[in-house]
Amino acid sequence: MNKSLINFIHNLYETDEFIPLHEPQFEGNEKKYVTDAIDSTYVSSSGYYVNKFEEDISVLTSCTKAVSLVNGTAALSLAMYMSNIRTGDLVITQPLTFIATCNAIHHLGASPIFIDISLDSLGLDPAAVLEFLEAYACIDDDGNCVFKESGQKIKAIVPMHTFGHPVDLDQFTKICEDWNLILIEDAAESLGSLYKGKHTGSFGRFGALSFNGNKTITTGGGGMLLCSKSFEGERAKNLSTTAKLPHPYEFFHDEAGFNMRMPNLNAALGCAQLESLEKFLIAKKIIANSYREFFADTEATFISQPEYAESNYWLNAILCADETSKNELLEYSNNQGVNMRPIWKLMYKLPMFSHAIMGEMGNAEKIESLLVNLPSSPKKAIRK
Repeated sequence: MNKSLINFIHNLYETDEFIPLHEPQFEGNEKKYVTDAIDSTYVSSSGYYVNKFEEDISVLTSCTKAVSLVNGTAALSLAMYMSNIRTGDLVITQPLTFIATCNAIHHLGASPIFIDISLDSLGLDPAAVLEFLEAYACIDDDGNCVFKESGQKIKAIVPMHTFGHPVDLDQFTKICEDWNLILIEDAAESLGSLYKGKHTGSFGRFGALSFNGNKTITTGGGGMLLCSKSFEGERAKNLSTTAKLPHPYEFFHDEAGFNMRMPNLNAALGCAQLESLEKFLIAKKIIANSYREFFADTEATFISQPEYAESNYWLNAILCADETSKNELLEYSNNQGVNMRPIWKLMYKLPMFSHAIMGEMGNAEKIESLLVNLPSSPKKAIRK
């Protein structure tokens, strides 16, 4: 299968040259808007394109307020900070995620609780979360969700929409309501993904998007915080801009803020990229369907979107028949100039999170041992 797969991918992307896992596509107004930002001299943290990009993302996602930031990690960090997650607190999340999810928890002095993933979404499993809470947590007299063994407060649930496949957000919304927890969506990979017709990142109190160079659209480096409440959006904007109150010349800061602002240059790139988003999403569905057909009669299993959702298929993925097959495919494909990769190491296997509280991990362990990501760029060549 390995040789035929490599030939298939070269034909899909209509090239015999190196094929990266995911590369950005620039075919619209990118140069025009970036040049316009340079000509305006507003190249840093304020300008027309910053405001426009925030407004456009807010409309796309139907969130109340979108705040542009330097990257997706900053968006997660600010969401957790504004959720009053502090030293000694606990946050429920998944072990199969990019490390930014856990770094944002760690740098606030909090600790993750790792709960297994769902095989349907590859994201946090709500049934496993509920089982954990019923066994090990309680609501104290002040209404806080508390880990019974240590008395630590559990503040939030942070599911990640893995590869753009939405988790079951209805169940997480109910769990958070019943257990007095804050829902923060790590939607870094899921721009354009819908859960029952509504955009990911807009269900929780906060959502975090990423526009890194390998995402569906890019600002070079950048992220966006999606806020469900207007007053929190205003506070997030203030905090991200060093909490400086507007004044023609005086400096007065009303909180200990952060310098997390997205520059106007990056936002200009984002505005242009957003104009091509629909084309990119169509191209990605074509790629996903092509892979699905290829793997239909093989020992590998293509990862499809959950029945309740519409995924952006940011990164396509397969489950190999066994770990040996996975390793052989990775070595062969990369030697042939077709970039494939395994999924991330499970977070509790990393030294800084090895002592975290965790549940059973049967699904996460299985996916880590078998999954391979396939080239997924929305190349112009297949947009006929």
